[in-house]
Amino acid sequence: MIDQGFVCRGCGQRHEGVPFSYGAQAPAYWQDELAGDESSVLEEEICIIQARHYFVRARLVIPVLDVGTDFEWGVWVSLSRDNFRRTVDLWTTPGREQESAYFGWLSTQLPVYPAETLNLKTEVHTDEVGTRPHVILEPTDHPLAVEQRTGITVERVQEIAELVLHPMA
Repeated sequence: MIDQGFVCRGCGQRHEGVPFSYGAQAPAYWQDELAGDESSVLEEEICIIQARHYFVRARLVIPVLDVGTDFEWGVWVSLSRDNFRRTVDLWTTPGREQESAYFGWLSTQLPVYPAETLNLKTEVHTDEVGTRPHVILEPTDHPLAVEQRTGITVERVQEIAELVLHPMA
C-alpha cells in the first residue's frame, strides 16, 4: 500500500492522502443570478443556461503512471441542443455506451494549468448507465491534453493538490 500523505509545499502541513479527483459544481458560464431564471437549470448532471446553452457533467481521466490508477477532473462540457437531448433521452438506457461520441467544448476552467482550459475541443463519450460520460480532448499541445495522452505521476497529483488547496492570488 502506498502512503499517499504528503507535506504540502503551500502550507507546510502534512495532508493525509492525495486526492485523485476534483470537480466543478457548475459550468464556468453559470452565474448565481440564473437560479431564478425559468429558462435556466443547474442540476447535478446537467445544466441549461437561458434555453440556449446545454451542458453535461463528465469525467476527464488522466492515467497516473507510477501507481496504475487514474486521476479525474470532474468537468462540464457544452453540447449542441440535439446532442444534449439525445444524451438526456438515453440517460437510463442500457447499452447507451454504444452511442457515437459527441462534439463538445470544455466548459470548466482548471486553474492549475498555465493556459486557459475553457473551450478546448472535446469528444464526449457516453459510458454505461450509472457512470458519467468521459471526455477526450483534441490532441493538441495544451498541457491538459498532453497529460491526458501521456499520463502523469503521483508527484504531479500532489502538485495539483497543492495548487487546488492553496491557489495563488
